[in-house]
Amino acid sequence: MPVRQDGRPLALKLTWPPGRAGKEADALAAWRAQGAVELAACDAPRGALLLERLDASRSLAAIPVAEAAAAAATLIRTLAIAPSGSFPSLRAQARHLAATIPARQRSLQDPLPDPWITLAARLAAGLAGDTARLLVHTDLHYDNVLTSHRPGQRWVAIDPHAAVGAPERSVAELLWTRADELPSPQAITGLLDTVVENGRLDRAKAIAWSFVRSIDYWLWGLDNGLTSDPIRCQRIASALAPAAQ
Repeated sequence: MPVRQDGRPLALKLTWPPGRAGKEADALAAWRAQGAVELAACDAPRGALLLERLDASRSLAAIPVAEAAAAAATLIRTLAIAPSGSFPSLRAQARHLAATIPARQRSLQDPLPDPWITLAARLAAGLAGDTARLLVHTDLHYDNVLTSHRPGQRWVAIDPHAAVGAPERSVAELLWTRADELPSPQAITGLLDTVVENGRLDRAKAIAWSFVRSIDYWLWGLDNGLTSDPIRCQRIASALAPAAQ
């Protein structure tokens, strides 16, 4: 909701459940308005955040996909700082995926190619051993990056779901949220390379995380009755599988 404080235009965000506000505020406080929306104040018990007001009508979803991916990738690198405070572990998430993906496949009566399930579990087990400990925005899709009027910061991230681990975890959203604009496997891997280059990321790790997360989201989508997103995940997994072996 648009509000003002001492004449300054701000935005009041109310979270549900209220406990989300404290976690979001911790991440925004750590980033100190570098690559992320500025936190002006937080009332965690009420689930309220007072934020810098951005232009909600101008997000990365509205610009060409290659340009948008390059801008988002730059933010991935900007946001990848040493964590202060307690955040969920991406290593723990990877361990959970390695342990549960095969069972989820079986419970759905094996809808995905078995070699991809085996590969995803193996890659997830490898990612569980990654020692990277950087702050990561784990929901950095194009609609969560809005334009800013700050000098030198045209785009800033909003709505952080922060965790600690490797920034390559953020790549998958930038593939599947605009997958319909990527007409071929080469276009998918080309966009991944754009993100890797502009975010100064490890390509093998970006492929591993993106493949694992595409399999994870594919299974989740089938289990929850989604129709379009599992198809997008299938296309991404198919494009990445040769390089993920």
